[in-house]
Amino acid sequence: MKAAFADQQMRHEPKTFLVSGAPQPSPEQSERATRLLKGAEAAGLERVEPEDHGLDAIARVHTPEYIAFLSTIHERWSRIDGASEEVIPNIHPDRRGGSYPASAVGQAGYHQADTACPIGPHSWESIYWSAMSAAEAATCVLEGDLWSYALCRPPGHHAFKDLAGGFCFVNNCGVAAEMLRMACDRVAILDVDLHAGNGTQGCFYDRADVLTVSIHADPVRYYPFFWGYADERGEGAGLGYNYNLPIPRGTADDDYMPHLDLALKRIEAFAPDALVIALGLDAYEGDPFAGLAISTQGFARIAEKIGKLKLPAVLVQEGGYLSDDLGPNLTSFLTGFGDAHGG
Repeated sequence: MKAAFADQQMRHEPKTFLVSGAPQPSPEQSERATRLLKGAEAAGLERVEPEDHGLDAIARVHTPEYIAFLSTIHERWSRIDGASEEVIPNIHPDRRGGSYPASAVGQAGYHQADTACPIGPHSWESIYWSAMSAAEAATCVLEGDLWSYALCRPPGHHAFKDLAGGFCFVNNCGVAAEMLRMACDRVAILDVDLHAGNGTQGCFYDRADVLTVSIHADPVRYYPFFWGYADERGEGAGLGYNYNLPIPRGTADDDYMPHLDLALKRIEAFAPDALVIALGLDAYEGDPFAGLAISTQGFARIAEKIGKLKLPAVLVQEGGYLSDDLGPNLTSFLTGFGDAHGG
C-alpha cells in the first residue's frame, strides 16, 4: 500500500498558539511529519510523491473567497506597518452573515477561528500540498488500491468551508471524500481523532451523500467546545447523516471499543461505497494533549475493527503530536488495519 506525502509540507512552521491566553510553542511542528513518515515506512507502506491535482481538488470543498484568502493573505499582511511575522487574528465577528471586510486584518478574523492556525510565508505551499497528498491517496484507491494513507500536514478536520482553526486550513478528509465521490455514490468519513471533527461535520452537514461520524473527547469542557455534541445530527437533506459520539476524557482502550462499535454500525447502515478515516493519533495516552488514554496496541485494535468493514479506504492523517511513540502508534494502526482489511 502507498503513503502519499510531499516534501513541501515541511515548510509550514507555526511558532506559537495561545493556551488559556498564554503564548506557547505550537505543537504542530514539521518534525511530526518526519516521525509519521518513519512510522508509515515501518508498516511497509511505499512513499509516493503526490501529483498536482490542482485547485479543483480544494475548490470542491472550500469557497473561492476562502481559497483566495489562504493563498494571498501572508503577502498582504506583510505590507501592514508593524504587523506580526505570522498572520494571527485579533478580532472576530460575533456572527458571520454580515459584510465581508476588505482589510487583511478583518479577513483574518473572518477566516481564522482561533490563534492556533497562524499563517507564515510558506504556509500556503504546505497547505496546498497537504491537500494534494489527500487527493493522491484517494486517486490511488480510485485506480484500484484497496486502501491508502495520506500523510497530511498541516492537518484538516477542524477546517470548515471558509474557516481555519485548530492547526487546520484545508479539510483534507473532505478533499479525499470529494475525490472518491467522483466514482462513489456514498462515502462515509470516520473521525477517530481526540478532538471532534467539527470542520468536516460543517462541510457536509446538509448533505446525504457523505456520512460524517466522529468519536472524540466530550467538548463540553474541551476543544472545539462549540461543536461535537450528540444532538448535532445534520440539517436539511443531511438530517440524520452526522453522528457524534462524545466520550469522557481519559477513556482507555476497553471503554473506547463499545463507542467504536456504535460508529461502525452506523456506517454499515449507511452502506457506503468507500470510507475516509480521519486518523488522529492524539488519542494516545502519552500525547501532549492528554485527552484520552489509547495505548499503542489499542490503535491496532481500533484499526482492526475498522478494517473488517472491507471498504475501499483512504486514511488521512489528522492529529498526533510529538512523543517518542508517535511513529510506532502509526505503525500499529496501519499494520492492524492492513491485517484486517487485506493488502
